[in-house]
Amino acid sequence: MCRQCGYESAKWLGRCPGCGEWGTLEETVTVAAPPRGLTNARGNGALSSSWVGAGKPQRLSDVPSGGAERRVQTGIGEFDRVLGGGIVPGSLILIGGDPGVGKSTLLTAAAGALAEKAGKVLYVSGEESATQIKLRADRLGVTAPDLLLHNETDVALITAAIQNERPAFVIVDSIQTMQHPEVESGPGSVSQVRASTTALAQVAKGEGVSIFLVGHVTKEGALAGPRVLEHMVDTVLTFEGDRHYFYRVLRAVKNRFGSTDEIGLFEMHEEGLVEVANPSEMLLSERAGGVAGSVVTATVEGSRPLLVEVQALVAPSYLANPRRTVSGVDTNRVNLILAVLEKRVGMSLANQDVFVNIAGGVRVDEPAADLAIAVAAASNFKEVAVDAGTVLAGEVGLAGEVRAIGQMEKRLREAARMGFTRAVVCAKNKAGLRGRPELDVIGVESVRQAVDAALKK
Repeated sequence: MCRQCGYESAKWLGRCPGCGEWGTLEETVTVAAPPRGLTNARGNGALSSSWVGAGKPQRLSDVPSGGAERRVQTGIGEFDRVLGGGIVPGSLILIGGDPGVGKSTLLTAAAGALAEKAGKVLYVSGEESATQIKLRADRLGVTAPDLLLHNETDVALITAAIQNERPAFVIVDSIQTMQHPEVESGPGSVSQVRASTTALAQVAKGEGVSIFLVGHVTKEGALAGPRVLEHMVDTVLTFEGDRHYFYRVLRAVKNRFGSTDEIGLFEMHEEGLVEVANPSEMLLSERAGGVAGSVVTATVEGSRPLLVEVQALVAPSYLANPRRTVSGVDTNRVNLILAVLEKRVGMSLANQDVFVNIAGGVRVDEPAADLAIAVAAASNFKEVAVDAGTVLAGEVGLAGEVRAIGQMEKRLREAARMGFTRAVVCAKNKAGLRGRPELDVIGVESVRQAVDAALKK
């Protein structure tokens, strides 16, 4: 069975005919499913059927409203922001990330905070002993009496423990170590992960228990296991961060109860993860002023404006194919912007190595950073520094035009709060501003005008 798309084959194949991926077919032993739910550890029947296959169809108008809005705060503001305001009762949340990025640290801190004020929490670990979890809890200062530890990998025993203890929240670390008693394949296989997640989803929906699942990632950065795993849960979070940096970014890839645009920023310390209250100040704290190729842009992640530094280095190339090395933004987008600079602005970059980096280890995906990338490359190419009090934001088109972007007023307010005095933006954005901006706004219609305005002394 293919772990990516679920394609089934009677024999092993190097390449999956369904999705075209290589090396994704795994041997799976299939058995007949039980008639209803999952037999519990005592063997006396199925799980609660209040969610799956129970009752009669009901009218939409008869379903009570507002159930998904009874959110529970974790006490970690950045975590709640990404979840959409808190935890929805009965939700199934999957958290993935590289080894050592801080997934268990974040969930241990959240478990301690929830156990203090929101109810009983059951922490199930298939990878660590109770002593190891206790050591991490002591380091984080977690001493809640309602935090229960359970070292188990059998899903039947875990669901029995949930029904006996009646916790409000459950943390399973990790889903790849869990085993379904009705499936004969080893832990981490496609069928085991899918069956274990299905059983836990029945408990979450049937009992109203919020369950967090920790997921491993592959060397390509994708969540390990079948692709259908992401469709079975309500929320998919990714915890990102370079181990060479102290900063960690929590993103929502999928969220049935909130936006997927929000991010949470943390800083890793010896005592655990610490929320970053002012991310713009943090990301710009080490910026060197008066350096050619350094430009600040204003991005928006969900409802949060964020100022980041865009760095560009343009140097003569001695290779037949000049290098284009990019970190923090899409490589294809940077190649497009460099082509616009060469064709529309007249800069000869075909024989130049170009390096573009977003300082601080964060990643910017929205096109609002296009203008800053273009001006940063032009600044370093011409060896003219952009004024340290200037911020740029705008999308660049293939015709060399600067296009309008959304939420410009929010971006300008954040720039003014951080002490910037001038902004170079799209002319249409300037015309649509409400009220009097707190800094000098320069409207441009083309990349050429933006380069001239930003590099003007």
